[in-house]
This record gives sequence, C-alpha cells and structure tokens, in this order.
Amino acid sequence: MAVAPSPCVIDYRSSFCFPVAPDELWERLEKVDRYERWLGWLSEFRLDGGSLKPGSVLSGVVAPPLPYRMRVRVDLDECQRPAVLGGAVHGDLEGRARLVFEPRPSGTEVEVSWTIEMMQRPMRLAARVAHPLLRWGHDRVVDATVANFRRHLAGRP
Repeated sequence: MAVAPSPCVIDYRSSFCFPVAPDELWERLEKVDRYERWLGWLSEFRLDGGSLKPGSVLSGVVAPPLPYRMRVRVDLDECQRPAVLGGAVHGDLEGRARLVFEPRPSGTEVEVSWTIEMMQRPMRLAARVAHPLLRWGHDRVVDATVANFRRHLAGRP
C-alpha cells in the first residue's frame, strides 16, 4: 500500500521558455541585486559567494499572497554554467531545487523542479487543513516570478 504524500510537502515540476540563449539567461540570473525590484514577494535577498557557483548561498524572505513569510537559504551545490543550477533549500522550507537550461531555437527552455517541506508550525497546520490554498499560493508565486522575469528580459519594468 502506498503512503500518501505529506500535505506539508510541495513537489513541483514544470518548464518555461525564455527568449534568450542559456548564457544570457544565466548572466541575467546572476544580477541578484535587481531581484527585489522586479519580484515584489522577495525581500532581504542576497548572494554570498559572488556568483552562481558551488558553495555560494542565496538567501532571503519569501512573502507569497497569503499571510505568512518564510526565511529561506539555498546552498548551491550543482552549478554548471549555463546548463544546471541546483542546491539544498534550508530554513522555513527544507528540500532540494534544480533548474536545467536547454537551448531551443527560440531561446531557452528551463525545466524547474523542487521538493520542499514547509517547516513553520503554523504553515504545517495550515497545510493539513488547507493544502489546496497553500499550493495555490505557491503556484501564484511561481507564475508571477516567470512573468516578471520575462518582462525583465524584455527590458520592461
């Protein structure tokens, strides 16, 4: 008998296309000083280590369109420019995240995947009684991130 997955875990898989080559996309991702300007749900964001490389750390506060905030740190351990970016997620979320960049005639397709567990007690309780609402909030943050990054790549605010 299979065990049902925990409502405290979000397992996400998707892919998105961007109209620039993988090298340019990677270069833009490294401009972390701009993230807070075009991602309204992100604050206190920083990159320790200078660039996207093994041993570097991304950290910040995530505030989705629901009444909670999460402190998150991503310890990068899989960085192959411009093909793969991955790391261990820690803080109010625990798990792994990975992005794979595939060149396409129209730019780059990015396959994103992560499995994260919500660690805050109120979030865990909410997940047990309102998992669809938390998943909705997660998916809205992903949608907004992709849309805002596309606008950023096009040079629009």
